[in-house]
Amino acid sequence: MNIQSHRMSQQHLQFSMIEGLIPLKADPRQFEFRPEGVTEGSERDTLEFELKIKCTWNKDSQNESTRADDMYKNNNVYSKHIKWLPIGDQASIYKESDVGPIHDDILIAKMRPGHELDLKLVAVKGLGRDHAKFSPVATASYRLLPDIKLTREVEGEQAELLQRTFSPGVIGLKRTADGRKIAVVNNSRYDTSSRNVFRYDELKDSVVMTKIRDHFIFTIESVGALKPEVLFIEAVKELRSKCKTLMDELNHA
Repeated sequence: MNIQSHRMSQQHLQFSMIEGLIPLKADPRQFEFRPEGVTEGSERDTLEFELKIKCTWNKDSQNESTRADDMYKNNNVYSKHIKWLPIGDQASIYKESDVGPIHDDILIAKMRPGHELDLKLVAVKGLGRDHAKFSPVATASYRLLPDIKLTREVEGEQAELLQRTFSPGVIGLKRTADGRKIAVVNNSRYDTSSRNVFRYDELKDSVVMTKIRDHFIFTIESVGALKPEVLFIEAVKELRSKCKTLMDELNHA
């Protein structure tokens, strides 16, 4: 497992339907994996939904518009049309707003009069290594913390130029006691390693750019079921678990 993607460490509840995946708000930590070979779900490992919708002509339309939204009713099927069907005592534990689709406006299908959907949808907990549908589309990455030091005093117009060569917030301007404007490092964290400063002969000897090798900055996205900070903690737990498994195997080899 690596932290570059939480796909391997983060379990997800979602179902595949029509032409894509509908992510759910349900917290996967509150559900169990369905036992292998079991086809009937239980309240502990399954969420069930239904989608019943029919496209009809819009008889209330008062104009001659040829727009589909004016001519038809329910011509666009969205995730908001999915209804939760509680299993067992799930209704006393969860609310539909806690387990339903993350977004209400996910387009599922386009229909015309005579088209109808009557579906039962089943969501189970799974891992990306078992099937790609359990792999979230959110991304995660990391970088080393930049370390920027000025080797000499840069003042006046050169200080302003130095500030412009870096990302906003990296270099600041400070007034000295005698009124001179000098450049100072405000926050190296904002640097994107563009190295634009080395394009200027008058500035390239004024700065040293390195990385702090043991300081990592993680950027983690989430599709919404769990917050990014929770995903990171869960990934670390998974990494520790796998390290322990490896050490146990080596000790008993």
